[in-house]
Amino acid sequence: MRVSTSQLQQLTIFTTVLTGGGVGTMYYLLQNLLLSYLNSSPCSSSVSEKFAESGYHKLALQKLESCPFAMESLGAPPLKVHNIHLTDRNNRIAQHTAQIKIPVTGSKTGGYLYTSSFRDPDTNSWSLKQAVLKLREGQTIDLLNSSPVASQTQVAENTQGVETGDWHK
Repeated sequence: MRVSTSQLQQLTIFTTVLTGGGVGTMYYLLQNLLLSYLNSSPCSSSVSEKFAESGYHKLALQKLESCPFAMESLGAPPLKVHNIHLTDRNNRIAQHTAQIKIPVTGSKTGGYLYTSSFRDPDTNSWSLKQAVLKLREGQTIDLLNSSPVASQTQVAENTQGVETGDWHK
């Protein structure tokens, strides 16, 4: 059975349109699902912006900015905080827990800020359980346990027991 070229072209166009529509629908549904986790109603701002406005995200960045050693290692200020990758499986948000991986860069280098937070059910406020900065060069800085005037050796010793689970760079 022979199929004409025009029929193959029509089939290709139909399949492309159908696939594009399916991908668009899935992305829309994913955004709405993430927005529901953030206890927000859908609006014009993006999901990444909703992450940046959340208490657990702000708390993690405040902790990073208050650590002079980490800021110096990045070459910050200026500190540039990039959008969270929505498809990254390391970003998990539930009603009372949040685990996120925030991409950050300074003038010297960049890396990821791995954070784990929990929400107190009584006060409804977020608290950091873990905040670890992993730089591109492989250096790890535990923001919750490092002293303000820590040397690189002290920070490395402090971070040996830090658990990032199955988080990947």
